[in-house]
Amino acid sequence: MDLKNRDFLKEIDFTSEEFLYLIDLAIDLKAQKNQRREIQHMVGRNIALIFEKTSTRTRCAFEVAAFDQGAHTTYLDGLSSQVGHKESIADTARVLARYYDAIQYRGKTQAQIEELAEYSGVPVYNGLTDEWHPTQMLADFMTMVEHSGKRPNDISFTYVGDARSNMGNSLLVTSALLGSDIRIASPKALWPAAEVQELAQSLLAKSGGSILLTEDMDEALPGSDFIHTDVWVSMGESEEVWKERVELLGSYQVNDVALAKTGNPNSKFMHCLPGFHNEQTTVGRAIANKTGMHDGLEVTHDVFESEASVVFDQAENRLHTIKAIMVATIGD
Repeated sequence: MDLKNRDFLKEIDFTSEEFLYLIDLAIDLKAQKNQRREIQHMVGRNIALIFEKTSTRTRCAFEVAAFDQGAHTTYLDGLSSQVGHKESIADTARVLARYYDAIQYRGKTQAQIEELAEYSGVPVYNGLTDEWHPTQMLADFMTMVEHSGKRPNDISFTYVGDARSNMGNSLLVTSALLGSDIRIASPKALWPAAEVQELAQSLLAKSGGSILLTEDMDEALPGSDFIHTDVWVSMGESEEVWKERVELLGSYQVNDVALAKTGNPNSKFMHCLPGFHNEQTTVGRAIANKTGMHDGLEVTHDVFESEASVVFDQAENRLHTIKAIMVATIGD
C-alpha cells in the first residue's frame, strides 16, 4: 500500500484499510525488532520534532523509532526554537521543510498543525493536539488486536471518564472508522462535542460499528473486551478544576467492581498514561490531598498493577506504530 508523503493530522486522514495496514505493519516491525532482524528503511532521513507540550512516550517513541530505522531527529521545544514566538507557523514550516523529510508536532490547537502541514510540503505527524491524538490510536488498536486476538471490527470496549478530551474524540471516531463496538460511560456534560459525534455516526454506515453514549456504567461495561480511561484534568487545565471534576467523575473510577461488571474474565485495562493511580508523584499527591481520593483517581492502584492491566504494552506500542507511520510515509 502506497502511503508515501502522506500527513497524519487526524484519524480520518487514512481510510480504514490504510489504518489497518499501518497496524499490521507495526506488528511486523515489532517482531523484526524483537528478533533482531530489523531492516532500516529511513537511512539518511531527518525528522523535526516540535514539542509545545511536554512528553515522555511520544518524544521517546519518535526518537527511538527514527534511530532504529537509520534516521536522525532534532528536538525543538518552546525554549529552543522561535516557533510561534518570533516566527509564524507558516514561516517555520517552510524553513523546516528545506532541512527535514518530515515534521512531528505536539501542541495545542488542531488549526496550528493544519497550517504547518499546508505550508511545509513534507509529511506532518500529529503527536497530540487538544482535539485529536491519532498516533495514540494506532498504538491503542494495535494493543487491542494483540491482546484479544480479534480484528478491530470484532472488538467491544468501554471508555470511562472525561470523553470531551482528545482521547475521547479519537477513540470514538477511530472506532467508527474501523467498525468497533465502542461504549462511552461519562456524565453527559463530558460527552464528545456534537460535531465529533456526527462525524463518528457518518462513518458507521460503511464500517458497521456501533456507538453507545451513556451516563450509566452498568449499561456500558457488560461484554467489554477492554476498559479505557484517561486523566480527569488534561494538560493545560488549571488544578483548580480538580475538585469539581472529581465530584463529577468520582463514580466513574475504574476499580475492581467496574472490571467485574464487564462479565468478561479476559477484559483488560488500558490507559494512555501518565495515570494517577497512587500518590508517588507531586501532582498525584497534591490532588489526592485536595480531593480526599487516596485510592487512585481515574483508576485504582490495584487495577493499574493487576494482570488485567496492559498499559505498558500499550505504551511500548507507541514506538512500533510511530515507526510504522514514518516507514510508510518517508521510508524507501
